[in-house]
Amino acid sequence: MLNALTRAQNAQAAKQRFNTAEPNTATVPVPDERLEALAKIVNPQKITHATVSFVDIAGLVKGASRGEGLGNSFLANIREANAILHIVRCFEDENVVHVEGGIDPVRDVGIIETELLLADMETMERYCERLGKLARTDKDVRARHEVALRLKAHVETGDAVSQYTGDPPEIIAPILQEVRLLTDKKVIYVANVAEDAAGADNAAVQSLREYAAKTGAPVVRICGKMEEELAGLSEAERADFLKSYGVESSSLDQVIRHGYETLGLVSFLTAGPQEVRAWTIRQGWKAPKAAGVIHTDFERGFIRAKVIPFADYVRLGGEQPCRAAGLERTEGKEYEVQDGDVVHFLFN
Repeated sequence: MLNALTRAQNAQAAKQRFNTAEPNTATVPVPDERLEALAKIVNPQKITHATVSFVDIAGLVKGASRGEGLGNSFLANIREANAILHIVRCFEDENVVHVEGGIDPVRDVGIIETELLLADMETMERYCERLGKLARTDKDVRARHEVALRLKAHVETGDAVSQYTGDPPEIIAPILQEVRLLTDKKVIYVANVAEDAAGADNAAVQSLREYAAKTGAPVVRICGKMEEELAGLSEAERADFLKSYGVESSSLDQVIRHGYETLGLVSFLTAGPQEVRAWTIRQGWKAPKAAGVIHTDFERGFIRAKVIPFADYVRLGGEQPCRAAGLERTEGKEYEVQDGDVVHFLFN
């Protein structure tokens, strides 16, 4: 599925279980038509898209939290990810054996999420035990230990860490950053369907959407076989191919878009004769921190940012016309960089 989704050939594919013995990684450019629009104006030497990395691991099985299958290794891989892209089988095929004997996406999701939760329970057990020893002589640790015990009790009820509301975010955040619990991660469900269901939900996808709606997680419907056929096509051929299936955009585009929304990511743009480029930041980041994505010196020596909204930049045809029309703004350290801002940073 990694090969089909990312249009790469990084992962070995086979029908048997545990074929993915080591995680496979594919880094792909983030589709952004705005870069091409800017390039037509400034004629840069190169265009650089933002990128996103996908790490493919083997499907977990019952008992993964106790080391069944290749569980312990892959749980560690998940811990390093920013979000979980949960690819769920939603098609029938007698030639592709299902480990549980039949198609039931909600059951399959439940198995995985139970294993992640069991792993979190074990993590919190060890964490609270360690804090408990330190809390005997340290008052600050004692307060953190009490918070950790409340979180541990929440997990033991069977609820994901992401649903915890027992303490304000600023209180619980330091603990979550330290222990990196698996059920605290954002989830995107990817329903893998057959070609005849590429343009509309089948019953399996509908059941998955109903399940995901309980936590507000997005669901992307993809056809892995169709995506493999897209790999060697030009952009124009790809658009015609998708249209023939009643699909507006490729699975990769949909997954990346939902990933940005789920993680609260946006892109600001830079444009000049050497390069037109998209830079990924978190929504709400202020100008100095956004500048630091380009180079740490930009953040340390930040003076101000010159900002032009993308729509104005393209409409008037560049930086100079926008400046002449009074559409270039000068922003200071408190400015929150917006998606699509064309920015020029001044720094000491």
